[in-house]
Amino acid sequence: MSDEYRNHHYVPQWYQKRFLLPGEHHLFQLDMKPDTFVDPRGVSHIVEPLKWQGVRKCFTADDLYTTTIRGIETRDIEKYFFGAIDAKGGPAVEYFEQYEHPARYWGTSLQDILLYMSAQKLRTPKGLSFLGSKFGTRDKHTILRQMMRLRQLHCAIWTECVWLIADASQSDTKFIISDHPVTVYNRECGPRSWRCKEYNDPEIWLQGTHTIFPLSMNKVLILTNLSWMRNPYQCATNLRPNPNPLRNAIFNFTEVQILRHLNEQEVREINFIIKSRAHRYIAAARKEWLYPEKFISKSDWNRYGHGYLLMPDPRPINWGGEVFWGNKDGTGGAMDEYGRLPGDPDYSKETKNRTEHDTLQWFKGEFANLVGPYRRGRCMPAMSLEPERDADDFHQYHVSLQKKNSKERYQQRREK
Repeated sequence: MSDEYRNHHYVPQWYQKRFLLPGEHHLFQLDMKPDTFVDPRGVSHIVEPLKWQGVRKCFTADDLYTTTIRGIETRDIEKYFFGAIDAKGGPAVEYFEQYEHPARYWGTSLQDILLYMSAQKLRTPKGLSFLGSKFGTRDKHTILRQMMRLRQLHCAIWTECVWLIADASQSDTKFIISDHPVTVYNRECGPRSWRCKEYNDPEIWLQGTHTIFPLSMNKVLILTNLSWMRNPYQCATNLRPNPNPLRNAIFNFTEVQILRHLNEQEVREINFIIKSRAHRYIAAARKEWLYPEKFISKSDWNRYGHGYLLMPDPRPINWGGEVFWGNKDGTGGAMDEYGRLPGDPDYSKETKNRTEHDTLQWFKGEFANLVGPYRRGRCMPAMSLEPERDADDFHQYHVSLQKKNSKERYQQRREK
């Protein structure tokens, strides 16, 4: 059989090219678990961990997706399965990297980026090892079959998240890329947590888990569970409402937050999270970007950005969120903000008990007091983009929401 499609890129070349400097064709790739070799004198040496090489040689493994069916070796997964996903994923990543309000025609960009990200999270060596552990097998054919079957595993949960596209253009340090580029962060699950051992990650359906996906060296997509936005005072490792990932969900393009500009410390903190969750390799256009630990402390894991590094601005977040629709044939339907249908006994439960309503108001006040009147992310809930700065009376209103009760909850959370 031909060697075509034998060297498999588990991070596509087109994606890597989004992290190149203008005019450059190489990245600095760091091996965090370098091999060793023994020289003719019997002395052991560590292989040079840092290499400057083209994207064709970065993030590859021979025959990673090659499997045998009825005794015949096949590489169709690389050629056809990922080929089709990548062909649509590239333009979708470009669309959201350039996203602005009002949104230009999105076509299938949402479906395409969700499918690409979901498959990307499973297709890496770390993702495949995770699947093998969940299904209790090391059989490559079984693992690859489950990967293809579960390619949409993360799509519904991410659809219901609050989307923030943050910008690093004002920082000298830019985003790095890892061998597991769809990264997750939960402030209660530090690098030494049992949820982060070996190939494990905190699940995206845990309340406080953020998903981090760099779109380029200057832009990053951050997805945050709505229930965490409305109540960041709860346990971050509890399950979010309706954690079932295999179902339908509804997305609102007008609620995507943009125009958050990150400072250099924030970019370094995000890079440190990406590096901490990588399996073995990271890469960047500048080698100094590969060492964020020179500026970031692992012991501060739960305190990056005062604990809110990845949080979108809560002030545009509305209470409620039920969606109703009608069809041409006279039928219709409804869905609450957590993807539950009217027949579900928990349908709109949060709206009825109003706990999230109160904590959301408290959080808006805390956040306004923390960052000031300028919005840290703006969306377009009506017919125009939200103002950059809150009016003085509106800002004072938010600050006043931080009552004694919210302050006590805030202090209790800090003490845990």
